[in-house]
Amino acid sequence: MALFYHLLIFFLLTLAKSEDRLAEFCNNDKTYTRAKTSSNIDNVLSQLVVKTPLSGFANTSFGSGQDAIYGLAQCRGDVSTEECVKCTADAAKQIRQVCTNQADARIWFDFCFLRYDTEDFVGKLDTSFGVFYFNVENATDPEAFVEKLGGLMDRVRAQGVGPTSRGLGKDKLKFSPFVTIYALVQCTGDLSRLSCAQCLATAVSSFHTYCEYRKGCRVLYSSCYVRYEIYPFFFPLDSSKKAEGSYSRAIVHP
Repeated sequence: MALFYHLLIFFLLTLAKSEDRLAEFCNNDKTYTRAKTSSNIDNVLSQLVVKTPLSGFANTSFGSGQDAIYGLAQCRGDVSTEECVKCTADAAKQIRQVCTNQADARIWFDFCFLRYDTEDFVGKLDTSFGVFYFNVENATDPEAFVEKLGGLMDRVRAQGVGPTSRGLGKDKLKFSPFVTIYALVQCTGDLSRLSCAQCLATAVSSFHTYCEYRKGCRVLYSSCYVRYEIYPFFFPLDSSKKAEGSYSRAIVHP
């Protein structure tokens, strides 16, 4: 079975196009030298590449004792299975390139997220490391924009913690005749509804610090993802409207 996984991940990696990663976290406090740990990481990644596209989320583990590795991967809930396959395979490839000797590693792309660790983190809320992308331009009529955005985020957060949502919420709101706000939230599939609500609340509360009045913002945590823009970014896309603006990035370490 292990050989099958390795052959399949090799096949998928050869098909995957190179995606631009949004961020990565390589924990230098958890470097390793044992070949067994590296082998277990490869086995976890192989399983995640195979299993994640089946439902959009997967968690797994491999090994035991000090060499045990726990892994999780999730695709954004609105993307196709084909895009999930490509993104997960590329995440598995790039995380080994950028976090070469770290046994606690995480990587974010637009369409997916992947992580592994020597500790069993599954089901545990984690907002210790955050990445924030924000549009450098402010919205027109910023006070009204913030008010409308708040109502929209309340709706998508409520969707995200719903019993059948699988952690995903998305919606849009007409702000003016020429401006529509689009928003999406998603929690990783291992979280309880309460932990999901807590993660989303933490992410949205960070808007005040990093994204207030901005035309767009993206918050990346290990347990949830929150984004809003004034152009469509989730599927099905409105091809008549395009992305706009430049973005800056802030990274918050534990």
